[in-house]
Amino acid sequence: MRIAVIDGQGGGIGRHIVEKLRRELPEDVEFLALGTNALATSAMLRAGANEGATGENAVVYNARRVDLIVGPLSILVPNAMLGELTPEMALAVADSPARKVLIPLSRSGVEIVGLRGEPLPHLIEELIKKVKEILQLSGRSGGEFA
Repeated sequence: MRIAVIDGQGGGIGRHIVEKLRRELPEDVEFLALGTNALATSAMLRAGANEGATGENAVVYNARRVDLIVGPLSILVPNAMLGELTPEMALAVADSPARKVLIPLSRSGVEIVGLRGEPLPHLIEELIKKVKEILQLSGRSGGEFA
């Protein structure tokens, strides 16, 4: 299984996600850090991602080549992250056949009603739990979904 972790700005959310997933998932799961900038990519690589790539083309190219995409909700919102996330990136993520597990954090003027206001560490724990559930449902940790 290949999991893309997408983040921008300082890469702090992506770094926490990679660290926790790396500890919780089997070693054969591959993590691809996709940063909207080099700082975000670097933070996720230091946290344990297998590979990393930066920028619009990296996100657009790789969104269709992974099994699962994780990150903040704002990766679906054009011009999010102070404009770092381009409309093309948002479209590539939304259009990707990969399953998406997203944290409902967004400073992009998007409000999701019905969600509880949980601290970031709790939201990341929920994301980890969901990814582990998806891995179990797929019946394997490596390769593509059945």
